[in-house]
Formats: sequence, C-alpha cells, structure tokens
Amino acid sequence: MQGNRAILVDDEVFTRKGLLKLIDWEACGFHIVDEADNGEDALELIERLRPDVVITDIRMPVLDGLELIRRVVTDDIVKPYFIIVSGYDDFNYAQQAVRYGVHDFILKPIDETEFSQALVRLSERLESDREARSREEKLLSGALMESLIIGEADESLLQEWERRLELRPEDRLFYVFVERNDHPPASANDNDGGDFKDRVESALLAISNGEQPFYLHEHRNRIGIIVPGSILQSFQGCQRGFARRLQQSLADSEHERIFVYFGRPVSRLSLVQDAYETAKESLLHKYIYDESGIVIHEEAAVHDLQYIGLEERLYQQLLEQIEELHFEKLEETIRSLFESFQEKLYAPEAVKTAINQCVLGVVRVLSSMDGDQSRLSSLEPMTEWHDRNLSLQGLKRLFTDFAMESANYIGQLRKEQHKGGIQKIRAYIEAHYHENISLKGIAGKFYMNPVYLGQLFKKAYGMYFNDFLLQLRVNEAKRLLRQTDLRIYEVAERVGFGNPDYFVTQFEKIERMTPSEYRNRLMKEAASEGTNA
Repeated sequence: MQGNRAILVDDEVFTRKGLLKLIDWEACGFHIVDEADNGEDALELIERLRPDVVITDIRMPVLDGLELIRRVVTDDIVKPYFIIVSGYDDFNYAQQAVRYGVHDFILKPIDETEFSQALVRLSERLESDREARSREEKLLSGALMESLIIGEADESLLQEWERRLELRPEDRLFYVFVERNDHPPASANDNDGGDFKDRVESALLAISNGEQPFYLHEHRNRIGIIVPGSILQSFQGCQRGFARRLQQSLADSEHERIFVYFGRPVSRLSLVQDAYETAKESLLHKYIYDESGIVIHEEAAVHDLQYIGLEERLYQQLLEQIEELHFEKLEETIRSLFESFQEKLYAPEAVKTAINQCVLGVVRVLSSMDGDQSRLSSLEPMTEWHDRNLSLQGLKRLFTDFAMESANYIGQLRKEQHKGGIQKIRAYIEAHYHENISLKGIAGKFYMNPVYLGQLFKKAYGMYFNDFLLQLRVNEAKRLLRQTDLRIYEVAERVGFGNPDYFVTQFEKIERMTPSEYRNRLMKEAASEGTNA
C-alpha cells in the first residue's frame, strides 16, 4: 500500500538529503513526493501535488516557513498537516504556529527515534482522519444532519425532518456537543464511541420522558445533538440546567467528567449549520469553563482566547523543582501553571504547546543524565494526551504524575551517578595508594568537597578514607614481605610510607605484630613444614 505523501522544504540541501537518509520513511508510513528550497516553490508544489504532510524549516529565503503555512491555511485550497523542523530553540515560533494548526514542532539536531515516532503517530492520525471521513461520507449519502452542516439540505428533506423531530414553528434550535472526558483509553476491541452514543440517547429519552425525538450524530470523539428549545422549558428555559441534568445522567465513574457545549440558537432547521459552527467555537473555550464543564456560546464568545507561550519563570521553576526533588514546591508550581491557563484564557492549542514544551524540557534533562525514557510509564500517555478528551483537571493529574515520576527517576539516576563516581574514586586510590595521596587532594582532583567526599566514602564502603588507604597499603606490604626479600624500609617506600618507623607503627596497629615479626613467622612456618616433610 502506498504511504502518505510528504514534501520536504528547507533551503539547506544537505539538511534535506540528510533527512531523506536518516528516516525510514516507508516504515513510518510516508514517501517523499518532492522537495523545495524556498517557501514560494513549496507553495506551488503543495497546490499541485496536494501532499498529506509538509515538513518545513522556519528560516528560508523568498517566503519563510510561517508565511508559507499562513498562505496555505488562508487559501484553504488544500489542508496538509505541517511539521516545523527548526534549529531555533524559540517557542515563540510555536506560539505563532499553533494559530495555523501546525501538528508538531521538532528542534534540530533531529533525533531519529523521536522524529520517526512523531511520523508514525501522524500516519496513524491520517489513517484515522481518512476512516472518519469515510464514515461521514457514507452518512452524507442518506442522512440529513450532514446536509444541514454543510448547508445543502433541500426543502423536501427539511420538511421531512422537521416532521420527524416534531419541531414547532416557534422552536429555537441548538446544536449541542456532549463529550466524555478523563475516561481511560479504550482497547482496540472496545466500542466506546457507540456505547457512549447509546448512553446519551438513553439520557435524552429520560430527560424528555420519551416524548421528544432527538437526532444524534457521532463526531470523532463526541456526540452532536439537535436540541429544540421546547425541551428547555422543563429547566425554565435554561441551557445550563439542561446541561447539568445531562451531566448527572451520564457520569458513571469517579474521575469521568461530561462536558456539554451549546452553540448559538437558530430559528429554523435550515440554519443549523450556524448552530453547529458556533458549537465548534464553544469547544475552544473548554479549559476556561473546566470547573463546570458547561460552555454556552453567548457567554464564551465575550472571551478572547490567547495563543501565548508558557511563562518562562514557571517553566524554569518547574524544571528546577523536578531536578531538585522539591515535591511540595513542584505541586504548587503545577497548580500555578494550570491556573494561569485559565486566568490568561489559553486556547487548547496553546495549552498543548506549553505542556509539550515542559515534557520536552524534562526529556532533555533525562537525556543529559543518560536516562532511559522508556522507564517512564507516564511518558507515552503524556505525549499522546491531546488525542484524548481530557479536562484541565484530568490533564493536570496526568502531568503531575509525569512530573513526579520524572523527579523520582532523576533522583535514582543521580544516585547511580554518585555510585559510579565513588567507584571511580576507589579505583583511583587503588591505583595510586603507593603515592603521597590525601582525602583533600583526591577531593580537589574530582571537584568535590573533602568533607562530603569523606561522608560519601564512609557511606559507600563502611570505613573512613584513611582506614581504607591504610588497609590497602598494609595488604600490599604483607604481599611484598611474603614474596620478596626487600628490606623493611624498602617495603615501606613501595607502599607509600616515607617514614619506615611510621610504617612499622601502622603495620603493627593493623596486624598486631611488626613487619619483621610477620616475616619471621612466615619463615618459621616454612621451616616447620620442611622438617615435617
């Protein structure tokens, strides 16, 4: 099967050729259909070849990457996914890019595994998009809703569906999205979407006592409903009251949350397209209304969503507290971070960019410490969360788990590094024990505080540095006394003692005999063995 079509755009030819060789494009589900070295040529290629994905640099002559993306998005001729590859570690670019729906932002130098995984995920997303489009296209052939959404329903169909939905001339009509959040990811064999649609339908029947027909449409990860204004009479005409009742009827677990989004009301069925579009706009205000989980377009529309970057102070504070294992302060910083998302009216794409920046920062710390990312069980859910419906509270829980697990792993890596460091110091002592070495001198060589090194050595080996060094020297002295006829002062010099008398004193302290007594005992034992033979 032919893979997804991709175009490479970069003004540096060696970068493009390097990418072609670095990535196994076919294994990732793609094939490169063409290349361009500037944005203007790329624009012509995109319009002519209609690729599934465009991988582009930011800085290019003639037409830069962001302007290229803006032109394509504005012209709305084709809708490829965009991946920005840039050597500029500046998330201001990402802030601008999210406005245009950029799928990913990859920094140079490119990590082969990271980029390949991003491509595989995008390939899966493209396949999912195609399946979703296929399902919707099948429904479009015979159902009214799709015709209404695209504004192409003919009059006879409208009259038929007004009759089926029992709509009255005075009825206002709302398009409402119902969305399940913080639900565990479904397995491949689960029919979660269908089950949820059935639950929504049952809840609506209960609310209307079975007297009001509803039309439900299954979108990718939420359910759309046409709600006639007459059904709100039971709630004093209040959209919020209806939404709360729906939430209460549908939530079936401790953490699962139901979000309800109302579009702007319209006066007749032929105008449902506007109700649908405004319900989609309400989706963008999701995190602003996270506490209630209810978004009503008339209220939400007064807020101007922000596509701004993560506050640098919070970002640096977060990374420092993860590295320093300050768990209480870390939780407080995460709380401040998520409060800022609401207070500053972050759009969902801006939240995604900010969270991805934090995750990337932590991963870089782990890489610098030679950590194994696969050891983090929370990393995969953290990198794929935007493909699920998560409330801001659910995202906060997921991110907190990731931050805490990362901090604990960093602490473990640091212990392993210390253990490796003390082993290097021991190896150095064993190689240089015959020289005039001291704790202070070794600490200076390894850029450590002498007091800390002494404590670390005692903790690692159960004895102080001086005792370890003395035992090492005495053991070597005993070997020389056994295997050579060196004089006592010569043995002392060989094992690092400048003063033979001091050597004798220290030897006797350890062995409870002088070096001469030790050698004489060995000679007597040898003579005794010879006599017995």
